[in-house]
Amino acid sequence: MRGTTIAIEDNPDGQGRRAALIVDGQLDDLLIDPPGGEALVPGAIVRAVMNRPMKGQGAATVRLPDGATGWLREAKGIAPGTPLTVQISTHAEPGKAIPVTTRLTFKSRFAIVTPGAPGLNVARAIRDEELRDRLDLLARDGMDGTEGLGLVIRSAAEAASEEEVAADIADMRALAEAILAEDGRSPELLVAGPDAAERAWRDWPAPDTVDDVPGAFDRHGVNDQIDALRAPRERLSSGAWMSVEPTSALTAVDVNTGGDTSPAAGLKATLAAIGALPRALRLRGLGGQIVIDCAPITKKQRIEVEAAARRAFKRDAVDTQFVGWTPLGHIELIRKRERLPLREVLR
Repeated sequence: MRGTTIAIEDNPDGQGRRAALIVDGQLDDLLIDPPGGEALVPGAIVRAVMNRPMKGQGAATVRLPDGATGWLREAKGIAPGTPLTVQISTHAEPGKAIPVTTRLTFKSRFAIVTPGAPGLNVARAIRDEELRDRLDLLARDGMDGTEGLGLVIRSAAEAASEEEVAADIADMRALAEAILAEDGRSPELLVAGPDAAERAWRDWPAPDTVDDVPGAFDRHGVNDQIDALRAPRERLSSGAWMSVEPTSALTAVDVNTGGDTSPAAGLKATLAAIGALPRALRLRGLGGQIVIDCAPITKKQRIEVEAAARRAFKRDAVDTQFVGWTPLGHIELIRKRERLPLREVLR
């Protein structure tokens, strides 16, 4: 099946939704809401109350709604008991507080409003100078009279009408101004985090078709492809393969040449694994520390492998940083925990 399709359906437990991006018949991205209708998900904005500072760290814990605890890194100078507006930044690691930030973003498909970070910007991916000028004018009109609010016009605006972009700017500005005017004192959920369908609309490219009729995942073969993700092994070209296995401390990626014993096999398998890894991590919802045990390569070939890794993850939707090489020749990556692991949301 050629083309791009977004399939959307309710979770089996009736709480939340799931969305799949299918490109030419292959599952390319997958978003599944947490089980049980969890409210404190990345993107949610809440009123928190300062709890206690962590001595010598400049960080603190904060009280969140429903008795949850947050972890705020930029807490220096904030007195205990102070109410403050924060945004859930990532999913918490098991047994740890939920990471939050005071740097709020109000994000939609075409516009992002940024309190405390003034300035008007158009995405660099939009290269048409005439269009950039029109969007810049829309931005100036839409943010006229604001104080302390910045705006980013996203790359999706390139294919949108001026009316759609202007409406998005107005909506995000109004929401930001309303939240910043809040003056409550107790922990409270102020803006719910986006569910899977909302994130798909906001962040994925416009598809050729959208199927949101019940049974969409079965019709497009998504459930079968999800079942395949339960296994760690991913096939690569020429018989090579890699295994992607999460542990409590990190995700280990092991690259193997398979039956290919030629001198070039190690580099070929490693480059194939690097190219396939963003999708493999994305679909499995894996973040944190990633360690890659490459197939046999020389130190000279590491330059090519590192460049390939930087290119591959630059295009990925989840922020991933190349950390470096370990003394044993493993690659280390740090990946943002934007999603829960697939094994958890499928419980």
